[in-house]
Amino acid sequence: MMLRHIISMKDFSHDEIDIILKRAKDFEPIARGKKSSLLSGKILATLFYEPSTRTRLSFETAMKRLGGEVIDLGSVEKSSVAKGETLADTIRVIGNYADAIVLRHPREGSARMAAQFSNVPILNAGDGAGHHPTQTLLDLYTIMRESSLSNLRIALVGDLKYGRTVHSLAYALSMYHADMTLISPKQLQMPDVIKKDLKKQGASITETTNMEDVLGDIDVLYVTRIQKERFPDPAEYQKVAGIYRVTAELLEKALDNLIIMHPLPRLDEIDPAVDRTKYARYFEQSFYGVPVRMALLAMAMEVA
Repeated sequence: MMLRHIISMKDFSHDEIDIILKRAKDFEPIARGKKSSLLSGKILATLFYEPSTRTRLSFETAMKRLGGEVIDLGSVEKSSVAKGETLADTIRVIGNYADAIVLRHPREGSARMAAQFSNVPILNAGDGAGHHPTQTLLDLYTIMRESSLSNLRIALVGDLKYGRTVHSLAYALSMYHADMTLISPKQLQMPDVIKKDLKKQGASITETTNMEDVLGDIDVLYVTRIQKERFPDPAEYQKVAGIYRVTAELLEKALDNLIIMHPLPRLDEIDPAVDRTKYARYFEQSFYGVPVRMALLAMAMEVA
C-alpha cells in the first residue's frame, strides 16, 4: 500500500488504517533508537503556518531516525508568505525541493487545496478546525497498544466544535464501531454535519454535558483543551474555560482498565496529579506519533 496525499480520515478505509497501524508497530524499535537508513537521500519539507510542538518535532524525529533530511519553512513572518505569496505558489516551489510536504494551516480545506497544486505527497498536519489525520492515526495506535480497538467504549470531552483532533478521530472510530459518548457544553457540541455523517456510517453516539456520569462505563477518556484561538469572541471563551477538569479524586469512579488520552498541549483540564496514576497515557501517546509518522512517511515516499 502506497499513499499519495494524507488529507482526511474520510479518505481511508478500515483495511487501509489497519495496514498503517501494523506498519507503525514495525517501526517502533527504530522510533526508540534502532538505526535505519530507509529514507536516506529523501527530504521532507515542513510548512507550519500555525504553532506546533509535538506534530512538527515528531515528524522531524521520524524523518531523521529513518536517515532522511528535513527542511523547514520557519517563521511565516520571515518567508515569502509575508510578501503575499499564495499557498498554491509556495507549494509549487517547495515541491521542487522535497519528496513530501507536511502542512499545517489555519484555513479549513487548505491541505486539500494544496494537494491540487503539489507534485509530491501532502501530509495534513491540521487545517484550521477541519482535520488532523496523522494525529488520529497515532490516537488509534495508542488505543491499540494500550487498550483495544475492539468493542471500544470511548468518551470525547471538551471542545468538540473547534477541535480538529476529535473531528478526525470520530470519523475513524465509526469504522471500528466504537460506542462514542460526546461530552461538551452545548455551545461546543460536535458540529451537526459531522454527527450526521457518523450516524450514516452506523456510529453509536450519545451526547451529555456531564463527565462524571460516564466514567464507570468507558475504556478511554479522550480529553481536549478548549480552543481559545478558534473563538471569534473572547467573552464566549471565558464562559466555557475550565468547564471540565479531570482529577485523581474524580477517577475514583473510573473502571480499572480506563486509559486517559490528550492530544496536548493541556491547560488545566487534567490535574498534574493524574500524571502519576495508572490511567495516564498522554505522554506515551505523544511518543507513538513517531512510529506512526515513520510509517506514513515511508509509505508516502514509496519505500515501504
